[in-house]
Amino acid sequence: NPSPVLTVQQETNLPLVTEPQALDERLEATTLDPDQTESEAEISAKQLQRRGFVMLFVVELLILIRLLADSMMSRRPLLDPNLTVGGLYFISISLFIFMMVNVATSTPRMRVWQGPELGPGYALMHSLPTITTRPISQALAAAEPPTPDELDMDKHSWTILAKVLAISAHLAIIVGVVLIGNRHFGNLRSGVGCALLYLMLPYTAQMTGCVDHALPAALLLWAVLNYRRPFVAGVFLGLAAGLVYYPLFLLPLWCSFYWQRGVRRFAVGVIITLTVLVVLLSVGGTDSLVDHLRRMFGLFAPTQEPRGIWALGWDPRWRLPVIVAFGILCALFAAWPSPKNLGTLIGCSAAVMVAVQFWHGYGGGLYIAWFLPLLLLTIFRPNLQDRVALKVVQRGSSESNRRSTGGIQTV
Repeated sequence: NPSPVLTVQQETNLPLVTEPQALDERLEATTLDPDQTESEAEISAKQLQRRGFVMLFVVELLILIRLLADSMMSRRPLLDPNLTVGGLYFISISLFIFMMVNVATSTPRMRVWQGPELGPGYALMHSLPTITTRPISQALAAAEPPTPDELDMDKHSWTILAKVLAISAHLAIIVGVVLIGNRHFGNLRSGVGCALLYLMLPYTAQMTGCVDHALPAALLLWAVLNYRRPFVAGVFLGLAAGLVYYPLFLLPLWCSFYWQRGVRRFAVGVIITLTVLVVLLSVGGTDSLVDHLRRMFGLFAPTQEPRGIWALGWDPRWRLPVIVAFGILCALFAAWPSPKNLGTLIGCSAAVMVAVQFWHGYGGGLYIAWFLPLLLLTIFRPNLQDRVALKVVQRGSSESNRRSTGGIQTV
């Protein structure tokens, strides 16, 4: 008897499955037979999903245009929230506690699409379960007794790690936004207001348990927070790039920012971090180091079976010109705008992560956290034209030695 084809709603009611053989069976059961005709309900659902992705991409295109034009907006009006700092703190802490308790008490679900179906990135990110914080069925709401897979201590440890990373990443995002507002914008109230806006958005509540959404965003924010220290910024950016691959395309922008001072220290931080991640890949695991490296740095041809909007009627071949345009944009940021300051660094970094969504073949458009905190900081930032690397970054030891041996004296 052929295995029955399950609908999405039926599939979400099934118990947690983590064994490779069971995952293959689940994947086969939820894949539509080419000879099978879709029902009207399935066609309607796909059309609705396609319209949702189109609307999402239209909004992200408008955001991208806004970010590209940000460097030309020299007059920055003060946009303070109409609440006191104490009130902002109270609402922010309350929302954060409610969301994190939801993560801590939610049921984990392993991704059905495993192995080669996952996009480029670090092996650890592919091993973590997704913490479902918005249950859509009684099974996901933990109304049924736990399954043997859920009681397995090996899998339970991965669940604990995923929850700890998700909570820590969101905490790092909130703290990072507040510190950037206080230290670099000189406006604590604005920083707390941006953090509160981040917590109030429906996306944050829906994707709270997704480590691959929140963790890269936190690392990028802390790279911005430590922009005065090129080596530390390089470490955080290297971690983000090593975990999910796509922040690698920020390197031309950031190297251009540090070009007059600090580019060597920044490059050393990135290289050391990526090297440590590569060494850790060789410690354990069944896959070869070459396979891990190919997936970590995206060294394979673009998938011809993508998901998201590209699996809902759009020809995947059209991703190729989008990828080329994205590469041109990243190369352009190496020369424009010039000179670069902290404001353009934040805005252009957000623009790159928005542009990633248009060719991301594994759910592009949905990874809003990668640019959302940077977008909020871009909108509420003051004029930062004086925050260039030549003024705010201290000289390294090698630069000081070159100046002293060259006979150049500064007053």
